[in-house]
Amino acid sequence: MHFEEMLILLVHKGASDIHLHAGMPVLARIGDELKTVSQSVITPEFTASLVEKLCTPQQKARLRAYRQVDVAYSLPGLTRLRVNLFYQRGSISAVLHTLSSEDTDLSKVNLRPEHLEFFRDQRRGLVLVTGPIGAGKSTTLARLVDEINTHHTRIIVTVEDPIEYLHRPKRSAVIQREIGSDAISYEKALLAAMRQNADVIVIGEIRDSATASAVLNAVYTGHLVLSTFVSSDSVGVLNRMLELFSQVERNINRVLLAESLLGIIHQRLVPTTDGQRVPITEVITMTPRIREAFKQPSQTDRLREVLREQGLEGYQSFDQNLLALYYQGLVDYQTARLHAQNPTQFELAVLRQSSGQGPDELAK
Repeated sequence: MHFEEMLILLVHKGASDIHLHAGMPVLARIGDELKTVSQSVITPEFTASLVEKLCTPQQKARLRAYRQVDVAYSLPGLTRLRVNLFYQRGSISAVLHTLSSEDTDLSKVNLRPEHLEFFRDQRRGLVLVTGPIGAGKSTTLARLVDEINTHHTRIIVTVEDPIEYLHRPKRSAVIQREIGSDAISYEKALLAAMRQNADVIVIGEIRDSATASAVLNAVYTGHLVLSTFVSSDSVGVLNRMLELFSQVERNINRVLLAESLLGIIHQRLVPTTDGQRVPITEVITMTPRIREAFKQPSQTDRLREVLREQGLEGYQSFDQNLLALYYQGLVDYQTARLHAQNPTQFELAVLRQSSGQGPDELAK
């Protein structure tokens, strides 16, 4: 079976990730399971041929220099894939991740209408989409861009590694740049975007202090900046970002970040009743009290408690979202309880709902 035929077959079967490693069979993650999908093992010659097939000369040079590279690959009429090529035990390996490529895919992003409206209507500040690797952050980021593109006339400049979602112009002009082929680095592309009359700047991921500093500079020069950041917990995002800076820079950048932030969308993927996966989201929109808690290290450590005290103002918890998905029949009870931040409170909320005792108290 040819490379493209294999990909088309696996995508139609619902594969989110495809692993190609020399000496192993083809592996695919379908739903929440990693499955063996070939009887024969992959040869080093096959994975080496992928470099020639998928990479530009610049990407080949990056692979040689850094021993890994991200590229994009399209299956016309079906989907796009993000391909990570890297060396392991002296041979090339490839992990391919399917990307949302249609408006129908973006509609699956699990955000309430009022949150989408809040983020798309902002003119200045920083919006972070956070979560672990593979949690669908890029799709949520693309949905926010699409919302702005649909509802506002803006100049939107995206910088990605690689470009994952192709945005067609609607009401906005969307300029998409890819690291490697169009730009040297996130930092330099971000600085250039500020000279390109951008209203909205989208950074695929904040990975280092130089990019983080450039993001803060863009916000303070009047731009709306959207980006992703890898983090296991929403309330720990600020501390994780501050770790990118030297010790002497952290106090001032703590204040700058707290003042810049408009909100945090934190998400994870959980298995659904039909064997697929759905994002569960925690949404923090900044209020004066939350902003002050971010500024004070002693308050940041008890931010979860502050959020509960805030009630519903500016906050949607994971457990509220899980409860809604459970009652929609998308997630079963055991899965929802397993992924709840407070399983006991989740269980009590279900009991209250079942006995007709009124709305849940999960946010309190």
